[in-house]
Amino acid sequence: MLREHRHEQLLRLLREEGVLPVGQIAERLDISEATARRDLNDLGRAGRLTRVYGGAVARQAAERPFEEEAVDDLADKDAVARRAAATVEDGEVVLLDIGTTTLQLARQLHGRKITVATSNLAVYEELRDDPDVSLVLLGGQVRRNYRSLVGHLTEASLEGLYADRLFLGTSGVLPDGRVLDTTDVEVPVKKAMLGSARQVVLLATARKFPGTGTARICGPQDIDVLITGQASDPGTLAVFREAGVEVAVEVARA
Repeated sequence: MLREHRHEQLLRLLREEGVLPVGQIAERLDISEATARRDLNDLGRAGRLTRVYGGAVARQAAERPFEEEAVDDLADKDAVARRAAATVEDGEVVLLDIGTTTLQLARQLHGRKITVATSNLAVYEELRDDPDVSLVLLGGQVRRNYRSLVGHLTEASLEGLYADRLFLGTSGVLPDGRVLDTTDVEVPVKKAMLGSARQVVLLATARKFPGTGTARICGPQDIDVLITGQASDPGTLAVFREAGVEVAVEVARA
C-alpha cells in the first residue's frame, strides 16, 4: 500500500473511531506497529493529527463556542426537549449527554423527583440548585469551549453507572443512519454512555440531517427512540424505522 494512501486510510479511521491506540491502528490497517508509529509521527509533524498517550486523534476544525451553538434553532430544540422530558418518569435515573439540546431538556426537568447524571457542565449549572433533582456530575478533563468533561476518568465513571435512559446528542445523522460527532475526544465518552443505559434516546433537530461530523458514534441499531423535528429528512427517518427505532416527530411552537 502506498504511504499516501495509507495515511488517508489512517486519518479516516481516526475520524470514524475517535482516539485509537497504536496496536488497534496497526491491526485495522494490517500493518506493523512500527509502521503505524512512523505514520503517526509523519502525520503529526504535518499537523494532521494529535498524538496522545499510546495513540492519536485526528485534528479537528475550529469548534464553535457552546454559547453560539446554544442559540441556533432554539424553537426546534425546545420542541425536541419537551417531547423528551415527557418520556421521563419520576424516580428514574437519566443520563444527559453534552450539547445544547440536552441543556434545553435539563430546563424541562426542574422540579422532577429524578436523578440526572451528566458530563455536561451547562446541565450541571442549570440543575445544581434544584432541591428535587439528585445530580451526579461525572469526572474528567474540562473542555471549557464546549462546557463538557472528557477522558478516561469520565469513561471510568460511566462503568459504575446504569441509567434508565440516555439522552444522546449528535452533530449529524447520515442518510444511512450513522450518528456522528464533530469532536473526536467526545466520541469515547458517548460510546461509553451507550453501554450505561437501559434505553437510548437520540435527540436531533432537523438541522442535524445530515448536519456535520466525521467521527462515528453509533448506528440506528444502537438507538431505541429518535426524537426529532417535522422538517427532518424522511428518507433517513425511514432508515431508523426499518431498524426498529421508535421515531417521534415534534412540531416547534410558533
